[in-house]
Amino acid sequence: MSISKNLIALKASLPKEVTLVAVSKTKPVAAILEAYNAEQRIFGENKVQEMVCKYEELPKDIKWHMIGHLQRNKIKHMAHFVDLIHGVDHYKTLIEINKQAKKHHRIIRCLLQVKIAAEETKFGLDVSSIESILQTKALEELTNIKIVGFMAMASFTNNKAQIATEFSKLKTFFNYIKNTKKKNVVLKTLSIGMSSDYKIAIENDSTMIRVGAAIFGNRN
Repeated sequence: MSISKNLIALKASLPKEVTLVAVSKTKPVAAILEAYNAEQRIFGENKVQEMVCKYEELPKDIKWHMIGHLQRNKIKHMAHFVDLIHGVDHYKTLIEINKQAKKHHRIIRCLLQVKIAAEETKFGLDVSSIESILQTKALEELTNIKIVGFMAMASFTNNKAQIATEFSKLKTFFNYIKNTKKKNVVLKTLSIGMSSDYKIAIENDSTMIRVGAAIFGNRN
């Protein structure tokens, strides 16, 4: 099917409370425009420079999500437009996002990345580190950020039971901590689920899925 038909079919299958991020990394502008013309407005990129180039070329009502591992020295390049940063895995990253957002008189929304996968290669914070960040008194001084939830990636495996267990543990932790009260913390978003496992993620209360291949086709 075409990109537009893939999008229409996918959106029709999703619960209304689930937000779709179309993962457009490595995809050309023409492919993104086809998705845009099918009413998709949220796109995810994993490299800052690629996202900046696409932002400059594409319609300005697109909401760009940074979904890849983020180097702090790259934040300044996207601080004027990025809508949501998914992969925050260090308190110092929040400090830098706040610094750069302040320069542009913006509040940048962020997700803390939780490590739930078995692989050692996955980035992310363990639950004790997240609790520590959310309880840090100095966090409230970062007035140009807002922590709106968590992001995670399950293990790269065909074992659906393992994926479901990982998502379920995260759901339990999210429900436990989501009532944290701070001016710049409103935990409502759970960004879990990609092309291969988004259905399992939705069963575990995902509110945001990041889908690339099921929309744009497999990458070379």
